Amino acid sequence: MEATPDIRLLLAVLAPLTGAGLVMAAGKRPNLREACSFIAASVMFGVTVSLIPDIRAGKQLVFTLFQLLPGLSITLRADALSMIFAVSASFLWIITVFYSAGYMRGLHEHAQTRFSVCFALALFGAIGCAFSDNLLTLYLFYEIVSITTYPLVAHHQDEEGYESGKKYLVYLTSTAKGLVLPAMVLIYVLTGSLDFAHNVRSGILPPTASHGIVTALYICCILGFAKNGIMPLHNWLPSAMVAPTPVSALLHAVAVVKVGVFSTVRVMLYVFGVDTMNALNLGLPTAYFVSITILVASAVALSKDDLKARLAYSTVSQLSYVILGVALLTPAGIEGGLVHIANHAFSKITLFFCAGAIYVAAHKKKISEMGGLGRAMPFTFGAFAIASLSMIGAPPVAGFVSKWYLLLGALDAGSIGILVVLLASTVLNAAYFAPIVYHAFFGKPSRPDAHHHQREAHPAMVIPLSITAAISVIIGFYPDFFMRLAKAVLR
Repeated sequence: MEATPDIRLLLAVLAPLTGAGLVMAAGKRPNLREACSFIAASVMFGVTVSLIPDIRAGKQLVFTLFQLLPGLSITLRADALSMIFAVSASFLWIITVFYSAGYMRGLHEHAQTRFSVCFALALFGAIGCAFSDNLLTLYLFYEIVSITTYPLVAHHQDEEGYESGKKYLVYLTSTAKGLVLPAMVLIYVLTGSLDFAHNVRSGILPPTASHGIVTALYICCILGFAKNGIMPLHNWLPSAMVAPTPVSALLHAVAVVKVGVFSTVRVMLYVFGVDTMNALNLGLPTAYFVSITILVASAVALSKDDLKARLAYSTVSQLSYVILGVALLTPAGIEGGLVHIANHAFSKITLFFCAGAIYVAAHKKKISEMGGLGRAMPFTFGAFAIASLSMIGAPPVAGFVSKWYLLLGALDAGSIGILVVLLASTVLNAAYFAPIVYHAFFGKPSRPDAHHHQREAHPAMVIPLSITAAISVIIGFYPDFFMRLAKAVLR
């Protein structure tokens, strides 16, 4: 497939970078600062959406920034896979701008300018990963995301924040430098290039390469992109929950973890390829390996009374659905895994938005303290219930589409074990989400007048979470947009 040069890729990447500069210039003028964030997010989304007709027509769009060596360049590329991530991330940034304004002002948080600047820079890194044409470009933007989100994790500048930020940075940068970077060097030695393949079948590694070396490279890439949350390299993710809720939403739905799973599946499909993974029997072992994360993280989530901690372990579990689906190496499995990148994003950001709204309005963090709170905050907990159904995989919400295709992929692969894992994880999902909703709507408050004067959070928070919850339902009924992109990846 011949690639078409297109400067819109550069514009999409520059939009959040320019937005960060404008936000910094706006300084302590909150309305102007948030207007700059909104404009940058809207431009990035608009440019990204403008690429869709070309991608649907089967084109691959590229833009080369620098040519370093033969086969080694900083190049951007848009294809069907990148659009799944880019469209969802750019749209959710717009929604998060409004939510963040309500949250940060409602709690009178300090350093709001720094927060907004780092938020924009994180999206700069995320969209750069989405549009990377080769492993070098992907690695550089991946590291940008790690560095720019550190101030967000350590935002409160207390001992807990600094400790969590240090763990976050050490986990993510050491794994990338210690595993992905050496793998990149060896791949370049073997192939003379780091460019991604143009289809998911062949990969870029020569068939004459040692099977042992290829397997070692594969393991380095799977574990090196530790933002994917695979156990045992997941501990940074729950620790990052000390950050403000908009940061948690960014980490768990929009940018950081999605950069991790996106980078992982990009390398699985476009560096190693389906044929190589089949030939070396790398698929099902990977699926079983991440199944441990799916089940164990779900079991740990059951034990957490802190709402954000429970959602954090849910994210650890749900991320591995993406990798599991791709590792099945069947069309249905790959499609289910890829579409879950978007489906999980809309549902999980809703859950974190709800957690933030609950904290701002009621100052509650513990699930055990939320008895009857749903009757006082019906919009917030109604949205939480919808997003929970999506995480469980119940119709007619977005997560059902993902899980249906994953189940079909497991059947096509003839793996009863993976089928059992998916069904068991569904039961566990229900076990840790259903009691929250039940307790909020039907539980008793700690005292009769506990929520007597309780109201919903500011509309700037309630409206965004209602929108993302509604979109999760719409995707459940009309999954065609992201499903077509997922199917196009296999063409």
